[in-house]
Amino acid sequence: MEQLIPYLQIVGGLVLLTAGGEFMVRGAVGLALLMGISKAIVGLTIVAAGTSAPEFVVSLNAALAGSGDIAMGNVVGSNIANILLILGAVAILKPIAASRTTTVRDGGAMLLGAVLFIGLCQFGVIERWAGALMLVVLVVIWYLTYKHDKNSPDAASALHESEAEEVGETPVGWIKPVIVTVVGIVALTYGADLLVEGGVTVAREFGVSEAVIGLTLVAVGTSLPELAASMVAAFRGHSDVALGNVLGSNLLNLLAIIGGVSVISPIIVPEQIAAFDIWMMLGVTVALLVVAYCARRIGRIAGVVFMAVYAAYIGALFAG
Repeated sequence: MEQLIPYLQIVGGLVLLTAGGEFMVRGAVGLALLMGISKAIVGLTIVAAGTSAPEFVVSLNAALAGSGDIAMGNVVGSNIANILLILGAVAILKPIAASRTTTVRDGGAMLLGAVLFIGLCQFGVIERWAGALMLVVLVVIWYLTYKHDKNSPDAASALHESEAEEVGETPVGWIKPVIVTVVGIVALTYGADLLVEGGVTVAREFGVSEAVIGLTLVAVGTSLPELAASMVAAFRGHSDVALGNVLGSNLLNLLAIIGGVSVISPIIVPEQIAAFDIWMMLGVTVALLVVAYCARRIGRIAGVVFMAVYAAYIGALFAG
């Protein structure tokens, strides 16, 4: 029975993270709308932050527990999974429209975040000053995007509004969104504890590095809320929302999560991730932007290719 405990912890952690992420996003968006914050800003910041909440809590817990490899692998693996797994699955279900303004502006911000992150990884450790720099860059990007959305609304601005509308409309009162937000935070906290503890135990049992566990099991687990939200949006005929979610979430994963966690506890960059996985992440990021810009859509063929590449990537990780 004791041998099953780590697996039960992993399953329990994934369930709590998925439910907690969904609750937190809906509660936070409801509170923001009640405060009179515009849907464009809500979609740009709160929806993206909410869908990245599982990654943040897991990475912070892992870093504080001395499992920095899981923290780093979680973020890099989540970004790769968001592009190849989530967008691939959604595109197979329904092709994703991609306006060039969204691709250039939001996609460009995501690429900038990836390049900055990779540059800082070359130091071998993401120190507190580097984390602070990443947070400052994120705030600047958000501010410039907000000013643009306010003064010159375009397709990218409309997509941010759609992201907020997909989560829900303004609630009637304050009590429900407050309770939902608190429940989400509690579920995320306990879910992260369970997932990290179970993941570390399984990694040691099978002789797999914690970095690989972070890049695969933990990364996919923390991306489940985003996958669920994107699939639901696609079923409703709003598959383009999935692209906005991924672009915003990937930017936050790199700058807010790694930046925020490293300010609290500096993160050592695992050799394996520095040598291969960050470059894989950069490669799929560029590939996504090229496909989206040139074709103005991510079609079913591209979706199949994305999924196949992700399967090959996971296989390569476990094959060493």
